[in-house]
Amino acid sequence: MRKVYLLLFCFCLLLVGCEDPSANKTKAKTSDPTTANTNASVPAAIGVSLPISPENSKVEFTGSKVTGSHEGGFKKFTGTINLVSDKPELSSVKVDIDTASIYANVDQLTQHLKTPDFFDVEKFPTATFTSTKIEPNASAGADSYNVAGDFDLHGVKKSITFPATIKVNSDYVEVNSEFSINRKDFGISYAGKADDLIRDGVVIRLDLKAPKKK
Repeated sequence: MRKVYLLLFCFCLLLVGCEDPSANKTKAKTSDPTTANTNASVPAAIGVSLPISPENSKVEFTGSKVTGSHEGGFKKFTGTINLVSDKPELSSVKVDIDTASIYANVDQLTQHLKTPDFFDVEKFPTATFTSTKIEPNASAGADSYNVAGDFDLHGVKKSITFPATIKVNSDYVEVNSEFSINRKDFGISYAGKADDLIRDGVVIRLDLKAPKKK
């Protein structure tokens, strides 16, 4: 009987270790980019340009397969927040990511992610997100917003919408978000090993802290 309990305990641990990290995260709404639901034809409001860089921000992700998950992110990226009147809903953000700067918590995986199986960094050296609309989400609480924008990844451009917490402080603007995307929406469809398939959902974590200029 003791062996049976031990086996059940080990089995439970295995199940926990194999859970899908993206299962309980908000899924970004994804659609084809169109000018109809953007402000592309309207000149950008004049605001204050705040820099986004690895010195003040993080762009990270979690991917998973049947047997477990891996943490990763990007070491090189640049961007700006165009802050208008200290109001997120009037402002915009753009981020350019150097895909070759990708890293994972396993060196071998880091190298694999750079190949045509995944990001194909030689062919697609840059991923770009450009916001098109930022709307308050009062039902989610204070400082909560829905951010919509065009995400260009792996040669595929999609409009995505995701939740974010945006705080405008006296010294900086802070943006935090955690959501999931389907990698196949962006043409990243490598299946993995037959006995260890890679899941479609990828968790994206944004931790931006753009300083105001003095």
